[in-house]
Amino acid sequence: MNKCPETPKTYAFLLLPGFSPLGFSCALDCLSLANHHPSGCKFYDWRLISEDGEPVTSYNGVRVEVNAALPNLDRNETLIVCAGENAGRSSTKPVVNWLRRETRKGMDYGALSSGTYTLALAGLIGGKRVTTHWEYKTALAEMLPDVIMEDTLYSVDGRVFTSAGGAASMDLMLHRVREDYGQDIATWVADQMVYTVPRAHSQGQRMSLQSRPEVRNTKLLMAMQIMEDNLEDPLRPDGIADVVKLSTRQLERLFARYLGTSPKRYYLHLRLEKARNLLRQTDLSVTDVCVACGFQSLSHFSKSYRVAFGHPPGMEASDGKTLWAEKTK
Repeated sequence: MNKCPETPKTYAFLLLPGFSPLGFSCALDCLSLANHHPSGCKFYDWRLISEDGEPVTSYNGVRVEVNAALPNLDRNETLIVCAGENAGRSSTKPVVNWLRRETRKGMDYGALSSGTYTLALAGLIGGKRVTTHWEYKTALAEMLPDVIMEDTLYSVDGRVFTSAGGAASMDLMLHRVREDYGQDIATWVADQMVYTVPRAHSQGQRMSLQSRPEVRNTKLLMAMQIMEDNLEDPLRPDGIADVVKLSTRQLERLFARYLGTSPKRYYLHLRLEKARNLLRQTDLSVTDVCVACGFQSLSHFSKSYRVAFGHPPGMEASDGKTLWAEKTK
């Protein structure tokens, strides 16, 4: 880059209660560090926004002061929704209506972590390729069948961009710095963050099963992957054993040795975790979740859920249910 920009690019960060401070800090630091480039250029401005103009508390209790309460934005600003826990509850009617109004101006907009869920409630990502934190992926896929959910660190589809949050926010924002001002500036920022190898957007969010140190047996890894890929229509343990070319007894020994559990219990745990995420994050009924997680009996599902989590599935609050129902009327 040969000269400084005439006007810095401006970002507006909407902070929702329970947001992830790691994801927000990683994103903001990319912009802040760019302004410390040896060229002396001011590349970015930003402002922080909350619903009411009051400080916002993150999920770990850190309170952040903001500059404004749902202001009118300029179409040249870039809007980012920062969320975390309880995204549904934090996505109030005023917030959703403000997002709809402001994004009609034609600006770039996106989300970190479960902020993608907020954009979904506002109806702003239909038909788009998006990503979110892996815990929210299943819920969004159930809510929005026309959205292309990607299991990636970040996604960019036209003027919409989304990130898994956490450290992935850094990868997204380095990508945006590179698009804005070139590779040299982005590399300098990455070096300042001691982030020597920024990750490609296509990299998966979670450590692969093969990389987990507690699991070193190829047959066991194959069995675990088969279970993860077949939660809605679970296979019998003997069927899984056949696929990985082991006897049922041999498969049970592997699970006991490496994971301290049985294939049946491990599989049940995966299905119940999926059920809990769906109940918390979607408007699906308990019966629908029961079917989506491969349970043949509602009573069996309820009993298993109570044993696993200490309360029946009906007690799980999906914070976005009421708003989502109103949106789709």
